[in-house]
Amino acid sequence: MKIIVTIPAYNEAQSIGSLIKGIKDVMGRGRYNYNILVVDDGSTDKTAETAKRAGAVVYSHPKNYGLAETFKTELKKCLELKADIIVHIDADGQYLPKEISKLLKEINNGYDLVLGSRFQGKIEHMPLINRIGNLAFSKVVSGITNLQISDAQTGFRAFTREVAESIPITSNHTYTQEQIIRAVKQKFRIKEVPIYFAKRDGRSRLISNPFSYAARALINIIRTYRDYEPLKFFGIIGSLIFFIGILLGLYLVYFQFFGEGVFRHLGLMMLDILVLSIGLQIIIFGFLADMEKK
Repeated sequence: MKIIVTIPAYNEAQSIGSLIKGIKDVMGRGRYNYNILVVDDGSTDKTAETAKRAGAVVYSHPKNYGLAETFKTELKKCLELKADIIVHIDADGQYLPKEISKLLKEINNGYDLVLGSRFQGKIEHMPLINRIGNLAFSKVVSGITNLQISDAQTGFRAFTREVAESIPITSNHTYTQEQIIRAVKQKFRIKEVPIYFAKRDGRSRLISNPFSYAARALINIIRTYRDYEPLKFFGIIGSLIFFIGILLGLYLVYFQFFGEGVFRHLGLMMLDILVLSIGLQIIIFGFLADMEKK
């Protein structure tokens, strides 16, 4: 059984070498048949050179494409390397290589996708805005899948070749959640295991501005609902607009019986018809989108 430990990296020259060494120590002691793959996402420092010197197979993007595209490249390259199991771990050193064995143990126990949960384990440090965003995403994914997920954004996960082959990643924004949602819908077995999440040395390159991060997180939560629960997403919006139309209609009925008649409020009546029509159209669109959902 061949294991590929894959690491996405962007300007992580300071940490990538020690991370690879830690992985090699753990995998060597376990006598696993493994390779380490680093996908360098267009780093401008010596990430690729450092990773090669440490003994990893390195594939470099010509420029920085972002985490989602890097994850897609990881999957493709791991399948080309004939991986039976893929372990994904971030390059910044916040996840501990020694805990890889926890994930592999559950794969050997028959699970298809194993998630390292920071919220079930110990978090050494996580900024409040990150914590809120992660918990919100996990709540959304849990609601969509009807499976309790405590850490849907974890960067520490293991999964089988079948998961990698069966779940194409299409999102450029919510690829971590997409893999979980699609895995549940395809009836793969999923389990979370508690892990340790260490404090990062230095400033995060992913979250330099907390307000920008919060805005992106909110947009991505909306995208997730739109893509995977379109009937609920458009149904709620359409129903709210339709309800406003009903309230306007009741207001006009009041004028008809107790006031000056609706025809003295012709503009408001036309607005009410427009609002009701928009609400109904959005609800119908939700049904159509539900037929074509991912």
